[in-house]
Amino acid sequence: MRILRALITLAVLLGVWQAIVLLTGVPRYILPAPLAVADALQRQAPLLIQHGTTTLIEILLGLGLGVALGSVSALTLASFRTARRWLMPVLVVSQAIPVFALAPLLVLWLGYGMASKIAMATLIIYFPVTTALFDGLRRTEAGWLDLARTMGASRRSVLWHIRLPAALPAFGSGVRVAAAVAPIGAVIGEWVGSSSGLGYLMLHANARMQIDLLFAALAVLGVFAVTLYAAVDALIRWALPWQPDSHPAQEKD
Repeated sequence: MRILRALITLAVLLGVWQAIVLLTGVPRYILPAPLAVADALQRQAPLLIQHGTTTLIEILLGLGLGVALGSVSALTLASFRTARRWLMPVLVVSQAIPVFALAPLLVLWLGYGMASKIAMATLIIYFPVTTALFDGLRRTEAGWLDLARTMGASRRSVLWHIRLPAALPAFGSGVRVAAAVAPIGAVIGEWVGSSSGLGYLMLHANARMQIDLLFAALAVLGVFAVTLYAAVDALIRWALPWQPDSHPAQEKD
């Protein structure tokens, strides 16, 4: 039913889009019709696959690195008071700098290849994952911790067997956010400087007034983002079966 509702919503939006184009007569170099975009998807499929593969690899690698680094950072902050005193202010101040402003520097330092785009995606993902997991580790049920201490559990045992499992739902929320924003980092990096990728293709299509191709690349990127989010959400639901969304008796239509 969710898939059916999503398809109906998509069909309605495409219908409204087509109606706007027909009723307003807007030029296709400003807003192409959905049928023109679909035609571009078909005609330029090999080109879209080539550049889309590059962007997808950047997104997946950036997501993996960002989640890994964020998890390690959160565990370090939760385990060591000294780390919290020194690293937390640095982490907070770092977010005052717009990540997008770092893209030119990353391209300058790491080059026009994948490395700078992966680094950009990693930076965008890092903070949501770190803060979500760290907040979950801090909010462990006090009764569980008291019981563990009463039974003589070590700090390491409390962390790995109580605090970390209790923080997994919060960590899952952070990973969901990371999956949603991962494509942003890769595409921003490609816009600043690249020789391949959907962002690169979109810039060149815009410069050549191939707006239907630009929209086609944007559609492929949207499919990537939605699919990645759905896959991550399904994985988290499978890994955390004890964490339901809500009680069935409380749900309303």
